[in-house]
Amino acid sequence: MIYRTEHPKPQFQRDNWLNLNGEWQFEIDRGNSGEARKLYEDAVSLSGVINVPFCPQSKLSGIQDVDFMSSVWYKRTVTLTEEQVSGRVILHFGAVDYQASVYVNGVLCGKHKGGYVSFAVDVTEKVHAGENTLCVHAEDDERSRLIPSGKQCAVYYSRGCDYTRTTGIWQTVWLEFHPETYIKKVKYLTDADAATLTVQAELVGKGTLSVSASFEGTPCGKASVRSEGGQAVLTLSLTEKHLWEVGKGGLYDLVLTYGSDTVKSYFGLRTIDYRDYKFLLNGKSVFQRLILDQGFYPDGIYTAPSDEELIADIDRSMAMGFNGARLHEKIFEERFLYHADRKGYLVWGEFPNWGLDVSFEDSIYGILPEWIEEVERDFNHPAIVGWCPLNETWNFRGRKQFDGVHELLYRATKAIDPTRPVIDTSGGYHVVQDIYDLHDYEQKPEVFATHYDHLWIDGTYREPYPRYQHYDYKQPIFVSEYGGIRWSDKGGWGYGEAPKTEEEFLTRLKGLTDVLMDNPRMFGLCYTQLTDVEQEQNGLYTYDRKPKFDPALIYPIFARKAKIEEE
Repeated sequence: MIYRTEHPKPQFQRDNWLNLNGEWQFEIDRGNSGEARKLYEDAVSLSGVINVPFCPQSKLSGIQDVDFMSSVWYKRTVTLTEEQVSGRVILHFGAVDYQASVYVNGVLCGKHKGGYVSFAVDVTEKVHAGENTLCVHAEDDERSRLIPSGKQCAVYYSRGCDYTRTTGIWQTVWLEFHPETYIKKVKYLTDADAATLTVQAELVGKGTLSVSASFEGTPCGKASVRSEGGQAVLTLSLTEKHLWEVGKGGLYDLVLTYGSDTVKSYFGLRTIDYRDYKFLLNGKSVFQRLILDQGFYPDGIYTAPSDEELIADIDRSMAMGFNGARLHEKIFEERFLYHADRKGYLVWGEFPNWGLDVSFEDSIYGILPEWIEEVERDFNHPAIVGWCPLNETWNFRGRKQFDGVHELLYRATKAIDPTRPVIDTSGGYHVVQDIYDLHDYEQKPEVFATHYDHLWIDGTYREPYPRYQHYDYKQPIFVSEYGGIRWSDKGGWGYGEAPKTEEEFLTRLKGLTDVLMDNPRMFGLCYTQLTDVEQEQNGLYTYDRKPKFDPALIYPIFARKAKIEEE
């Protein structure tokens, strides 16, 4: 069975493409000697098979080997036609953890470092009509302090809030065929007040770039510009204004052409701002009711078994009253962001920084290049309302965090994307940020309330770590992790003492949540978490996505109007 057959990039989609998911040859190279043994050569067969795009640790891969594997190899053949190889042939990977070397017909064509973002290799000069051999070598060391691993466990057994590892290919692989003159990438800048879209395009070859917009099938404007290649900019005036809204979405469709190249895309028209403690969407105060979503699946680990499951996770969240999510310690695939865009689901883009030791200066090399790729890849998604490159950095083994890493990440992010706020490190220790957030797992609502009473009274926050960070008066603030109440009959763990009855659980959940929603200077919350993940049993759904409580009981706790929305 071939899984994940849908197009992996809905915001930059060509019709002429070939999905390469399915059965590949596969071999675990525990000694990392495959290069010396020339496993990349066409005549060499690998010892096993795997179901791509699932990592070898997962059940759906057909391997389910959860031990450490520093090196793995993939190989398959693909037959191409004369028409397919007549233009440019680009080999795409949704994600390969961690360092990938790509061979075509025995020849090294490209490398990529970073286990979470998409990349592509131009293989035009190495393919031909007929049968071609593709080979991928993935190297990964989850225990290296310079390799970000997110929630992948650094010891054999999952423990605490670290889970089963992912190695190698874990998102869709595909070939794309397009002409010699083509659109390489685009960046969308919207002006909701003026109802315009500015397109910054990177182009190859000479031609005329034309852009046409429509909304629900009705044409809304078009523009074009002549280019000699390289950078081109045009602005499209929209004849109809439709704002992108929470819980509704509202997307314009785009068709971009350059010569004989055609790309289908979309964008959302909206404004975001953060001031006077508030999050403003289209000028209106909106309380962010977020859920912590770690993006793990029991049968696919990092990879959802279907596009429908990506959609269902958003629907599960919304059914319990949430309007968005922190995409936690993982860069989510583009199709998830597409569905968030469609549904008007607010998300924060985050990086899986755990595993990096930021008490060392050189840790910047383990995050900055890939983080830049992430911000550039997902800039055009209206659902993303903020960036957060780090999570809970603190000090480490007696060594103070190196604050220069935080400052550089903040400034690099703002240079690429000045349109969104940036949190340098969620939960602390903060160095420089637009939004101040904190994590608080106090389980007694009456004690929880005392942590934020001064914010309510005089707009100040009593910082528990004054030696390391400082809250600036009137800076927007929210509790980006709280709750995490354990509820399970399977053991495992959660935060605090587990409630003994469903009534006690709901009373605690409502009490903690009311503290935040009733504070006139709190613009949002993020509850831990959407689902259980392995031994962490504090989700509102089980790991296999069964609701622990009737969503109708949870929904009114989160969906009601917050105090900051009344002003």
